[in-house]
Amino acid sequence: MKLQIKHQTTYRYLRPVGLLAHRLILSPRTDEQLRILSFNIDCSANGSIAWSQDVFGNTIATVTFSERTSELTISSAAVVEQTAHPWPVFNIDISAHSYPFTYSTEDKTDLGAFAAATSPGNRVADWARAFVGSHPTDTLSLLKDINAGILTNVSYRIRDEEGTQSPQQTLEQASGSCRDIAALFIEAVRCLGFGARAVSGYIYDPRASVDDGGSTHAWAEVYLPGAGWIAFDPTHRRVGEACLIPVAFARNNAQIMPVTGGYTGMPDDFVDLGVSVKVIEIRE
Repeated sequence: MKLQIKHQTTYRYLRPVGLLAHRLILSPRTDEQLRILSFNIDCSANGSIAWSQDVFGNTIATVTFSERTSELTISSAAVVEQTAHPWPVFNIDISAHSYPFTYSTEDKTDLGAFAAATSPGNRVADWARAFVGSHPTDTLSLLKDINAGILTNVSYRIRDEEGTQSPQQTLEQASGSCRDIAALFIEAVRCLGFGARAVSGYIYDPRASVDDGGSTHAWAEVYLPGAGWIAFDPTHRRVGEACLIPVAFARNNAQIMPVTGGYTGMPDDFVDLGVSVKVIEIRE
């Protein structure tokens, strides 16, 4: 499946302001199931782009602007080829077939903060342990149960506020955005001893019951020996990368916001922010 992704962010100001450097995480990550055919970034204000990678290996574009402006539009366009199977089979190492299991010393060291729960003794931990029906239990089935079970306790809602709710807030309020739901899943499985990471990117699924057919999206990945990092999307109760276009992964959502930056001026100079995302299939 070949997809075209257009992502546009527009800032408007009351008067021309000085723009601080903006950090952009917009380039999809390539792997055996995703190939980038083209990618470019365009900014309405004059500036220069420096490319780098962060500690997680995500591609970062840092834009330094050279002029004042009352409106800034940052646009990215990508064409990717997505070949992920909708019903993947995971070759999990026999040592991890049953939960609980122990990561190797090397895996423990490398997973580090990815396996560290924020509050292993809180309500989220108790909620996560309720999914463990027996000891031992099938590892993948346990993760699938948590992935599918979140929407039993939490309702999806579009949330325009910046940032991510804490996992405990999401449980208490019984609602959250895709990034809130993903953060709850990540904290829950970390409380059970799994290594997990946050993923941001795009989703393309015209049959989806939440979000648009194509939009920005947040989900999670869990590391299982032998299979590697497995995608879990609790917002849609799905497992595997089908329909997903990963852009970045990190320890938490705050580290992989698509566009971050600021300006020099008065607080009331800021008027509004608009974001438009379109993901469409290219049919040949």
